[in-house]
Amino acid sequence: MRALDTLSFARHAASGTPLRTGLLVLAMSIGVAAVIMLTALGDGARRYVVEEFSAIGSNLLIVLPGRSETGGLNPANLVTSTPRDLTAEDAASLIQITGVRKVAPIVVGSSEISVGGKLREVMLVGTSSDFLEVRHLKLAQGRFLPPDDVGLGSNVAVIGSMIRDELFGRESPLGKPIRVGDRRFRVIGVLSAGGRGMGMTTDELIIVPTATALAMFDTNTLFRILIEGRSRGELDNLKLRVEKTLTKRHDGEKDFTLITQDAVLQTFDKILRVLTFGVAGIAAISLAVAGILVMNVMLVSVTQRTGEIGLLKALGATASTIRNAFLVEAAMLSMLGALIGVALGETGAAALRQLYPVFPAYPPAWALLAGIGTALVTGILFGVMPARKAARLDPVQALSKR
Repeated sequence: MRALDTLSFARHAASGTPLRTGLLVLAMSIGVAAVIMLTALGDGARRYVVEEFSAIGSNLLIVLPGRSETGGLNPANLVTSTPRDLTAEDAASLIQITGVRKVAPIVVGSSEISVGGKLREVMLVGTSSDFLEVRHLKLAQGRFLPPDDVGLGSNVAVIGSMIRDELFGRESPLGKPIRVGDRRFRVIGVLSAGGRGMGMTTDELIIVPTATALAMFDTNTLFRILIEGRSRGELDNLKLRVEKTLTKRHDGEKDFTLITQDAVLQTFDKILRVLTFGVAGIAAISLAVAGILVMNVMLVSVTQRTGEIGLLKALGATASTIRNAFLVEAAMLSMLGALIGVALGETGAAALRQLYPVFPAYPPAWALLAGIGTALVTGILFGVMPARKAARLDPVQALSKR
């Protein structure tokens, strides 16, 4: 039997039982779609985290109050308890270190803003004039915080674009008074729309000087200190110099955690890659289930087509020809299911991107190839037993069952 005849035989056999064929294709397509959707979610989470950390700037060292018991970087480092505070004076001392370009102390809290009777909750960030360059942010209007000493505070504020639109409408907010908590501020600048990083959009921020924020929240503890080095190649040496300086200021106690931006990115990238492969493996189980369905359907097909197989053998078809015909049918149905599954998975991923535009739920290329390849291999693998059973049928006994 020629290759074209084998394909024609498999196609007619599949189209002769549309319900059985449809169920088999549906099972295979659901399995492939699950693999694509889950890998799109996993890889999308990885890309989102990487983009968020990349958005906070480059050549960065991040100082956190508190010390991890294990040392190094792990997700627990991002939330630490501390026996000693990081202070504004600590931040001021770091700018003197060789290799440091900018230092931005960070104080974070929530407060209420009111303008002309309009009220809303906002996130308030206390920082220095270096924050704009460290975070690579841009101004839409006005100017940023003045380059005062971090220990001095003035009642000036820079607001996000969304706050400007909600509270001032089309009016320019520059020079206008606002009340944040129990303090009056004068607006001196507006951030450009779309700035984000570390899960925080700048469109809804109010930024004030560090000392002012510390006084408002009645604390002397910084949330973070961002340090921008002069070059990426010097970060390791810069980390050692910063560590030495802070340890000396803290009476020889290393009660802080110092991490690099690259270390954060590499750690989360590694964790989320493993997560992506894990969910892909879980989804692939559904392909194994679909493969068992292929085997069961093909075994039923052998039983129903016993007479047809006997006739083919009587006409001179060899055992290998019969076996190949059934394997081609299994492969053809598996491939059809895989292609439909790819279409369903891509559609689902596109729907996720429409619902959550900031989440890059794009299935990786390896997931598409793995889904199709696994479906094809599974179909052929589970089609071997029915194919071998058909090939072993005795032609006389098979014809007697017509």
